[in-house]
Amino acid sequence: MLLPRLKARLSHWLALILLLVAMPALAQQAETTAGDTASDTVAYSTLADLLENDATRQRLIEQLRTLASDDTSVEAPGEIAAQEAAGEPNPAEASLARRLAETTSEVASDLGHQFTLLVDALGALFTSTGADTGPRISMDEITSAALNLALVIIATFAAFLILRSLARPLFSKISRWSQQGSGRSPLLRVIAAVTIAALIDIVVVALAYVGGSLIATFAIGEAGELSTRASLFLNAFLIIELVKAAIRMLFSSRYEGLRLLPASAGEAAHWNRWLATLTGFVGYGMLVAVPIVNYYLSPALGRGLGLVVMLLAFVYATVFVLKNRLKLRHALEARAARTSMGASRVALNLLAKLWHWLAIAYFLVVLLLSIVRPEDALPSVMLATLQTLIIVGIGMLLSGVLTQLIGKRITLSDDLRRKLPKLEVRLNAYIPTFLKVIRAIILITVVLLVLNAWGIFDLAAWYATDAGSGTVSKLIDVIIILVVAAALWIALASLIEHRLSPETGTGEPSARAKTLLSLFRNALAITLITMTGMIVLAEIGINIGPLIAGAGVLGLAIGFGAQKLVQDIITGIFIQVENAMNTGDVVSVGGVTGTAERLSIRSVGIRDLSGTYHIVPFSSVDTVSNYMREFGNHVGEYGIAYRENIDHAIEHLEAAFEELKASEEHGHKILAPLTVAGVTALADSSVNIRVIIKTTPGDQWGVGRAYNRLVKIHFDAAGIEIPFPHTTLYFGENKDGTAPPAHLRLAEERRQAVETQPEQPATSDTETYRVSDPSHDKPDSDDVDAPQAR
Repeated sequence: MLLPRLKARLSHWLALILLLVAMPALAQQAETTAGDTASDTVAYSTLADLLENDATRQRLIEQLRTLASDDTSVEAPGEIAAQEAAGEPNPAEASLARRLAETTSEVASDLGHQFTLLVDALGALFTSTGADTGPRISMDEITSAALNLALVIIATFAAFLILRSLARPLFSKISRWSQQGSGRSPLLRVIAAVTIAALIDIVVVALAYVGGSLIATFAIGEAGELSTRASLFLNAFLIIELVKAAIRMLFSSRYEGLRLLPASAGEAAHWNRWLATLTGFVGYGMLVAVPIVNYYLSPALGRGLGLVVMLLAFVYATVFVLKNRLKLRHALEARAARTSMGASRVALNLLAKLWHWLAIAYFLVVLLLSIVRPEDALPSVMLATLQTLIIVGIGMLLSGVLTQLIGKRITLSDDLRRKLPKLEVRLNAYIPTFLKVIRAIILITVVLLVLNAWGIFDLAAWYATDAGSGTVSKLIDVIIILVVAAALWIALASLIEHRLSPETGTGEPSARAKTLLSLFRNALAITLITMTGMIVLAEIGINIGPLIAGAGVLGLAIGFGAQKLVQDIITGIFIQVENAMNTGDVVSVGGVTGTAERLSIRSVGIRDLSGTYHIVPFSSVDTVSNYMREFGNHVGEYGIAYRENIDHAIEHLEAAFEELKASEEHGHKILAPLTVAGVTALADSSVNIRVIIKTTPGDQWGVGRAYNRLVKIHFDAAGIEIPFPHTTLYFGENKDGTAPPAHLRLAEERRQAVETQPEQPATSDTETYRVSDPSHDKPDSDDVDAPQAR
């Protein structure tokens, strides 16, 4: 594959040499004889002059012989097969090391050959071409051409500088407008300002180009025609100044608000000056000086001049890069330290360590291309570089905008936040993640486009293949599926929250609604995740049929091995369908009574009266006792003494109920009048009367406690005795059945005894009786105190 390319390259070189050598004769003939149009005669005489020169004739013969040998060196398939059978390697299948060695050898030989041609051309410039011919260089023609070209250059740059000075107030206003921005996305404002300034800069360059063309055509040119020299310079001016305008978009040293890269004014001026100098030197050297030398002097001399220009540019660029490698490295590392995202920090640190090697490699590639392909190296490199700058610039702008959007927090209104409390959290979780994915895709796209611009990777050919188009299509489909799934989840979850929120206008939802909607939200999340995962796997080409079958077999195995779990889930489903209990209900489940704090599809969490939290699986639940369905009843049993009037006691029970009903704390909790069930039992020491108070669900215990308090107060006020256990003192008896007398000192005696002693705090509100035996007149030894009784 290398030989055909060299053959084609040499043929292009030969044609270019013949054309460039013939062009000066055509131009001189047109200037000296205005009326002569015999172009064929001029071409023949030019070819004769070329053949008369020994050096050029010998080079032409060598090139023709090389082309002939290349044509005969194309081996037939049989010869290639014979070489393979003999063990000789096929050039098309040579190893990478061999191809690199051959390429290096070709570059070295080509470089030496160009230096040889340069020396020969310089020697032939001032030598005679024949007996009747003079020197090849006409100083009058060179002086006239140089003067005309200098006038065009001065006029064009003067027009450019004047237009730039007129546009400076506009740049200043746009810069101030960009710096005064205080919106949500200041980067967008900077991008808009830089875009407007770039358009103005392009217009200035275009007007200067037009002005230079008019001056070169009508003021300096002959007969209203634009000379080749002026055309070369003007085209180079347009291209180079547009490249400089692109550089000024990145490093705006004079206008702070028009600078895209984060750098100080001094650093921006430093890098802008270097890039502008390098661009101008290479651009005007290769696009103006080299073609003019080719046109008026010699193609070999032009190629040599181009090689010298590229070598000097490479040395200048390499020295500058090595001189500033540490400065830019420290700046990139500081920038990475301020970056909050891990991927950006790693990329900046890596770029800080490798940027100078990448820059030197770029300049080395440009130099090698200028040696190997001098005829189209600079246009190809400039086009690839321009495409790279545009692609990377657009990618950086888009990435910067996305980075700012990722850092911005979405804030909803207070009303919407009250109605949908979790919507803001979800949006701030999903949207930044989606933007990060888009930023990663942009980075990959930028890398592929840059490789395509330099010919390393053919993006269009890859996309034309089934693999390329399929990959892009699947990537787009997966993104759409994920976006739709996320949007569906946000919408349905927000709708559930809308139904659960008391701020929606429908009021506080019922406990059943809260429980069922919460369970539905969890089931919806599991369903969406499962379905989205299966669809994505199917979209990327994974057969989900065996996966579904395997999941079925696994589910069957789990069902046999986890019957208790399956029973929990099935029982829980029926408990929820039958609305047996909800969160906040007071229930008795599995022998545990308390408040249901958490309900799942498998178990219920109950907090009992002592504060202990119980988790009861539904498989152990036989009966659910719910104390908070529709209403509650306080059932009270009140006992009175046998000597009390039953009707009188019932009247006071009703009076206590009326007082309870009139209270502000409990009156609104009572749903019906007092129900007196009547006498329920004639107990051992009391007559029991039952009453029932119907209350709102969950309030029966509080209402019962308040009613018990009022009953005690009313019974005490009416003198109605509430029986309680009594203690009887038994002093025993003699064998004959008689009991010794129990002598009691009455309370009055005890009171008199207490009054005669110093006052002491009472320790009991009970009466104390002293029991003594008949021999009372022996106080020192016979007095005994009887035990206290209540």
